[in-house]
Amino acid sequence: MVKEKIRSVIVEDEPSARAALKAYLEKYCPHINVVGEATNANEADKVLHELKPQLVFLDVELPFGNAFDILERCSDLQFETIFVTAFSEYSLRALNQSAAYYLLKPVNIEELITAVERAAEEIAKTEYFDRNKFVVQNFREQKPERRQIILPTVEGFEVVKLEDVVRLQGNGNFTDIFLKDGTKKMACRFLKHYDEILSHPFIRVHRSHIVNMDCVKSYQRSGSVIMSDNSEVDVSPAYKEEFLSHFK
Repeated sequence: MVKEKIRSVIVEDEPSARAALKAYLEKYCPHINVVGEATNANEADKVLHELKPQLVFLDVELPFGNAFDILERCSDLQFETIFVTAFSEYSLRALNQSAAYYLLKPVNIEELITAVERAAEEIAKTEYFDRNKFVVQNFREQKPERRQIILPTVEGFEVVKLEDVVRLQGNGNFTDIFLKDGTKKMACRFLKHYDEILSHPFIRVHRSHIVNMDCVKSYQRSGSVIMSDNSEVDVSPAYKEEFLSHFK
C-alpha cells in the first residue's frame, strides 16, 4: 500500500532558502509533497486558505508580518507547523515553551528529517492538537511568567501556566514539576531543557532544582529556601551568589 504524501506549503521570502528547503525535502523526505509556496505574510494567508495544507514550513520573519501574524489569521485552519528561523532568543523561547518544531538557518538535514518525522506523527493522529494557538499566545505574551508551557508526558502532553509552577526538580531522565495547587507533573525532559527555555522568575539554585522566585517565602542561613508550598530546596554554593543577587 502506497503511503499517502503529506500536503505541504513553504513560506519563505528568500528564493535561495526556499529552493534549498524544497530540494532537501524532495531528496530526504519524499513523503512530503510541496503543493505551494508563499514569499510574504499576505501571500501566505491566501495560499494557506486556498490549499489547506497539512504541514507548513514557516519562516518566522517575513515581509508584511511574521509567522505569528499568519498563524493568528489562519486559526480557522488545521495544520502542523515547522518554523524556520535565524537565531532569536525571544522567538526560540516562545517556540520551546510551546513544544513547537523549528529549524535554525541554515537548515541542518538531520534536524529537518527529525522535525518532519515528528510532525508526520502528529498529522497521523486522529485527535488534533492546536499547537499553533499556544505558539501565538506565548509569543504575544510580554510577561514570561504569564506564558504557558507544554509538558511532554508518558501519556501525551499537558499544558501548564508558568505562573502556577512553584519549582522543578530533576528526576533522572525526567523532570518533576510542582504546582501551586499541590499537584505534581512529570515531564519527559531533562531539567537542563527547562533551564535553557525558562527565564526570570525561574532560576536554577542547584543541579537538581529550579525555583520560581515569586514563590520563595524565605532563605535559610543553612543554605536552603522555603517555597510557598512549604517545601525546602537546597541552594548549592555554585548558585548561591546569583540567587541572592535577585534580592538586592
